[in-house]
Amino acid sequence: MRDPDNMLLQEGWSPEFLSSANIETVQTEYEVLHLMRQCAHHFRFSHFLVSRFPANAQQRFAERLLVSNWPADLVRKYDAMNLFHVSRLAIETGMTKLPVQGDSSFLAPSDWENAQVGEAIALAESHGLSGSTAFLLHSTTSDPYLMVFSGSRAQLARPELAELHFAALQLFECLEKTFVAATAGREKLSSREVECLRWAAAGKSSDEIAIILGISVYTVSSYFKSATRKLQAVNRMQAIAIALRLRLI
Repeated sequence: MRDPDNMLLQEGWSPEFLSSANIETVQTEYEVLHLMRQCAHHFRFSHFLVSRFPANAQQRFAERLLVSNWPADLVRKYDAMNLFHVSRLAIETGMTKLPVQGDSSFLAPSDWENAQVGEAIALAESHGLSGSTAFLLHSTTSDPYLMVFSGSRAQLARPELAELHFAALQLFECLEKTFVAATAGREKLSSREVECLRWAAAGKSSDEIAIILGISVYTVSSYFKSATRKLQAVNRMQAIAIALRLRLI
């Protein structure tokens, strides 16, 4: 008797929400977010995210996020821990091209002697992230990204994991299409706006940026406001994230 899961994979089956018609019409991050919600629901996950890969500690977790349904409180608390770049999630996905699955310690430091291990595990469990499946994906310009699905379900068996991996590739291709559309539709940043965003991404405050650039804090704020408007962002943090994604800084 043929395994129905394997039959689906061999016949090129994919969930209805990832039909060619749906994929070809995607133009905005909001539409990608909608598809990712459907994907998470299909595979019985409660949470998902796409972020730039945390190669170092220079940018905060929240600034790396591209698409996510994480509650703001969860993002804020995990961001404050500054663990993303040393987490099991980052370390283990960075060592393989294959999908990686983990438990509630996935967001915790890979070094078990780190004092924040228990705190990170407790945070994950308090939001129902008892298990996660992650993929390291690369854009056409070779930039690394992470796609993570989390929830309370058991780990995926091999056929379903392969199906989710293929869905992740399709979703990421949709997301990358929005990068190109966004770049074309946004005004060009001035050199000063780029400088302000770059220093902010490095963790500098407006006061510090003013001193570094030899301008007033008021002028720095003006540059942030204009850059935020040009990037169609809602605040400074999102503007930094968009500029990073578009490789403007």
